[in-house]
Amino acid sequence: GKTVELVRDEDVLDTWFSSALWPFSTLGWPESTEELSRYYPTSVLVTGFDIIFFWVARMMMMGLHFMKTDEGKPEIPFHTVYIHALVRDAKGQKMSKSKGNIIDPLELIDEYGADSLRFTLAAMAAQGRDIKLSTSRVEGYRNFTTKLWNAARFCEMNECIPRSDFQPTTLEQTLNKWIVGEVARAADGVTAGIEAHRYNESAAAIYHFVWHVFCDWYLELIKPLLEGDDQAAKKETRDTAAWVLDQALHLLHPFMPFVTEELWGARSSGESRSSLLILSPWPDLSGLENTEADTEIQWVISAISEIRSVRSEMNVPAGAKIEAFVVSRDPEIERLIGAWQPEVSRLARLQTFDTVAAVPEGSVQVVMGDATFCLPLGDVIDLAAEAARLEKDISKIDGDIAKIDAKLSNEKFLANANPAVVEEQRERRSDAEARRDKVSAAVARLRGAA
Repeated sequence: GKTVELVRDEDVLDTWFSSALWPFSTLGWPESTEELSRYYPTSVLVTGFDIIFFWVARMMMMGLHFMKTDEGKPEIPFHTVYIHALVRDAKGQKMSKSKGNIIDPLELIDEYGADSLRFTLAAMAAQGRDIKLSTSRVEGYRNFTTKLWNAARFCEMNECIPRSDFQPTTLEQTLNKWIVGEVARAADGVTAGIEAHRYNESAAAIYHFVWHVFCDWYLELIKPLLEGDDQAAKKETRDTAAWVLDQALHLLHPFMPFVTEELWGARSSGESRSSLLILSPWPDLSGLENTEADTEIQWVISAISEIRSVRSEMNVPAGAKIEAFVVSRDPEIERLIGAWQPEVSRLARLQTFDTVAAVPEGSVQVVMGDATFCLPLGDVIDLAAEAARLEKDISKIDGDIAKIDAKLSNEKFLANANPAVVEEQRERRSDAEARRDKVSAAVARLRGAA
């Protein structure tokens, strides 16, 4: 209750003004240190949109005031400001202790790993949108980390050892020519995304390459080469697989530094690495695309994918081996079938994969370019019953779409609902439409075959 005169401590700055000195005070300013000379000015400031004036503007003001070039001109502390999204909970709500919806990053790291969390945030960092974080998303990218690790184990088990003198421009095998071109495209996508600060696009490019191109297709398609008797083809494939994995580690390193550095060091048997991965030069892979190899392997992939899709749509038992025939007058299609018959048959679970002059009776048909794929399924499934089942699915999907349309056409709902809920309803409608189109196509195939 006593009147006390308070005096400001002369050595303490207001929080934001103290923070404003951060770019250079952390490097030893006001002393002329070696660190200050080497690292100032910095390059990119990463921040949220809510403290642009409180902090970013003040850092620029203080930099211009205190820091000068050798010619005495004011020097800004950074040339680029990257304004990132805010991390919210899975429902789009701001995290709050009182709501109990806080996700502790340290707990996520303990359970799923730092790399998985880091990649999750990068993959979701789309410009102009907040990040809706949930543990299921982090778990999904933990699975991606496991996929990468298993790919490295596969390469190790098959003696795919990195070689410093590997030349990706001298390859003979079509599969190997194709994959080095895919690596070059992935590198272009990752590099462009990083340079434009579109980290979600970079993450998507390397994720797609590692999981869907390298693991799902290349490692599966090279198994016959690795198990075959052609020693030259085997050696080339081993060297190529090792080189491709190295490039993938390079491109993944900014997003997953720990696992990539670990694999980089662990895979150095035979030749010691010249440096840590973090100190290695960024890949420059221009000029490695091969149009002919791309066209051939993409045809193989599309053929397998189309047959797998039909099997799934028609509810064909996963273990059942079925027949497949191709109707085409293109001699190139016949050559492709002859060259890739074992691989397509193995990966699409086929008894037969050959050309015929006419569509066999009772066949489900899929048109792919100049070829018509025919799958005689009459002896495997009840075509009429399967069509009826799928038509029921269409009716159910139409009902779901009608309910969503009723909500979205309700002005009261649109005015009162959380924007995130409205957006969720629109996404659900879009997904339902896509699902209905797919099922409708399957019904048309079945009715055509019956």
